[in-house]
Amino acid sequence: MTPQQQQQRYERILAQLNDLLKATDDPISRMATISSLCYHKMGHFFWFGFYRLIDGQLLVGPYQGTIACQNLQKDTGVCWACANQNEAVIVPDVEQFPGHIACDSRSKSEVVVPVRNAAGEVMAVLDADSDKLNTYDETDSQYLQRIAALVYNH
Repeated sequence: MTPQQQQQRYERILAQLNDLLKATDDPISRMATISSLCYHKMGHFFWFGFYRLIDGQLLVGPYQGTIACQNLQKDTGVCWACANQNEAVIVPDVEQFPGHIACDSRSKSEVVVPVRNAAGEVMAVLDADSDKLNTYDETDSQYLQRIAALVYNH
């Protein structure tokens, strides 16, 4: 897919989500809808979903793909790096990321973006994994941040 095709697909996904998410303000329902739509519309998502920050733990939320880790070890891995730094993290090769948590050994690259409430607090992270190296770029990060913003701020 060319960069232009990638952007056009993300724009279509955002338009669909804007319509679909009008049905409820519930963040879990929104996460489920976002996970399903993105997983099925973007071929480079091997795993796509959310980890929710609850009582100081990152617990798996709605997702699509292979079985996920239920509770991510505190302050370890890409998802915790994203949550702790409150910023997106793009990992071209997960084997090179210190402390990477391998929920599925076929995962090779990853992008994780924070999911913030209206006050700007991190409530969850949106995690996308690929079974290929160097899959994600700044375009993915930027669009996934826009998508993540829909969970609490539609």
